[in-house]
Amino acid sequence: MLGEKELIKLFPDFKELIQPSGIDLRLDEVFRQKGPGSLIDNEKNLPELERLKPPIYTLKAKTAYLASIDRKIKIPKGFSMLYLPRSTLLRSFVSVHTAVGDPGFYGTLQFMLYNYSEFDYTIKQGERIAQAVVFPVTGSGEYNGSYQEEEN
Repeated sequence: MLGEKELIKLFPDFKELIQPSGIDLRLDEVFRQKGPGSLIDNEKNLPELERLKPPIYTLKAKTAYLASIDRKIKIPKGFSMLYLPRSTLLRSFVSVHTAVGDPGFYGTLQFMLYNYSEFDYTIKQGERIAQAVVFPVTGSGEYNGSYQEEEN
């Protein structure tokens, strides 16, 4: 796992969000599922989404949402990321479900938010929802998946 000094070198666009052992990630947009999706024989049919109106989002009880982070990220070759929820959300019965960030990935991170509570939860655009923990990976290739975005 990498510390602050190395993280600042690798991720200068996130300098103000660097913590002692990770990078805070801030909420940008929130989406609700509007239709079905499927994954059959590696053919991905993502569900249609409805974008909620910012800047205040209300997460309904027992409901899942797709959330995007406020900026694109480039994971350098030789490094991988694991994403962990912020403890304030967990203490409020809201979970952040994530996947692994592979070496070479570039794009907008998206996570699933789920409100496990019996009550609605309100969150504002720009709040920190997860922390990226970065690990060196030896002998790795680079991400070449369908969620890769073009670098400007």
